[in-house]
Amino acid sequence: MPAYVISYDLRKARNYDGLLKLLRSWNCVSPLESLWVGNLKGDCGAIRDLVQQQIDADDGLLVIELKSPGDWAFHKPNNEALSRAWLKANIHQ
Repeated sequence: MPAYVISYDLRKARNYDGLLKLLRSWNCVSPLESLWVGNLKGDCGAIRDLVQQQIDADDGLLVIELKSPGDWAFHKPNNEALSRAWLKANIHQ
């Protein structure tokens, strides 16, 4: 399955439990607060449409397909071990 980045700006404080539940159900990893990575079926548009159902109309959303080989680096991600493991397994340097 292709690897994707999903990033969003939630512009107003609301309940986004559905969004987090969806991303976790896809086994996505969150290296940063509003950024998730995961191996997903479908194309960027299909993933966007599914995620968009869980956010408000004024929120921002970006979906990018990652290609391997690639390059990556980070500084102080959330759950460093999990983030590093996912990136090493899916984005070969």
